[in-house]
Amino acid sequence: MRVVVTGMGIVCSIASTVPSFTRALRAGRCGIGPVPDLGDGGPRLAALIRGFSFKDAVAARRRLPEEMTRCALRAANRSPEPLQMDLVAAMQAFEQAGLHEAKADPERMGLVVAGHNLSSGYAHDLHPKYEDNPAHLPARFALHFMDTDRVGTLSQVFGIRGEGYTVGGASASGNVGIVNGGRLVESGAVDVCLVVGAMTDLSPMEKRGLATLGAVAGVEEPQEARCRPFDEDHEGFVPGQGAGCVVLESARSAAARGAMVLAELCGYDLKLDANSLPDPREEGEAKVMVNAMANAGVGARDIDYVNAHATATPSGDMVELAALRRALGDSFGRPWINSTKGLVGHCMCAAGVVEAIATVVQMRRGFVHPNLNLRHPINDDCRLAPGTLRKADIRYALSNSFGFGGFNTCIVLGRER
Repeated sequence: MRVVVTGMGIVCSIASTVPSFTRALRAGRCGIGPVPDLGDGGPRLAALIRGFSFKDAVAARRRLPEEMTRCALRAANRSPEPLQMDLVAAMQAFEQAGLHEAKADPERMGLVVAGHNLSSGYAHDLHPKYEDNPAHLPARFALHFMDTDRVGTLSQVFGIRGEGYTVGGASASGNVGIVNGGRLVESGAVDVCLVVGAMTDLSPMEKRGLATLGAVAGVEEPQEARCRPFDEDHEGFVPGQGAGCVVLESARSAAARGAMVLAELCGYDLKLDANSLPDPREEGEAKVMVNAMANAGVGARDIDYVNAHATATPSGDMVELAALRRALGDSFGRPWINSTKGLVGHCMCAAGVVEAIATVVQMRRGFVHPNLNLRHPINDDCRLAPGTLRKADIRYALSNSFGFGGFNTCIVLGRER
């Protein structure tokens, strides 16, 4: 059964909607900047969402039924801000898919929230209040600290009564969510599935842990806002805030509803490395790319673009390019390759969904966004997108996501066939 994308929504450091995200990608706008030194040895760079207003963002969804927007405000007005961002991204995607007009059966709609350990920052911020007096803990804390609160709130607002759950795979969580959403549609369990790449609210302890691991850039005094995927001066990833949502739907359901098809989820693969460490493995990364292309029924020569995982860690970038060389063979130098993380930072659990949206945008608009800060490429044999916009005719694209603990994922997106 063919699975297509009929809706997308995003909230991140450079945009609050898909149209503004498209403009930002074309312009090579970067959301990365310095953050205050908290004296904890954590990262001094981040791509933060600024000026977010939940009420204004909900009010902007004018095409949605008034009852739905009221429900959104009631259900999430006092929720942690990351959940509100998830909900706004999902409302955008729901609206673009036309699910408020040409409705789907609520029991044939599914929901996958991609992410885990999503509310550590929320719990950390409440800890002083708890220490002062445990009775001051908010009554809804018992709900909000659980990742499943995102599922419950989203399902309530959209009236989803089919299958729903959270999935996790570290930095690969977004792609894990897309794979699971695709499987729900393919199996016939649902006709429509919202896949939400959830905003990850890191605590200072988690940020310090990533810095201690040596994975994060800008731990010392930052001289400039930088994230340098595939550059010889790469020094680690920059944390980014972001939430994204894609609506996956069977082609039959989309046709019956008269929904516009944005792209097709042509294939995917997800495999483990049997490795608990954060070090990437070339063989596992190459295998999921080869399997995803086979699942899609396309060959390496058909791939026009790769949205790389490319976090700007030295080992990660080198291993991914080696894996791409192995997977693409003689076609290694053909597709454009860039990394959206150079613009929006590493959106953690939401990264795969955010980058899938970036891939569809570039596919539909015929361009590849700049590989920002690419000055001294680590490889001259592949077609790394430069620091400026390039026109591109993209029929099929790979979008990679890899995660600590040996999570390897790859999805193949294509123009509707």
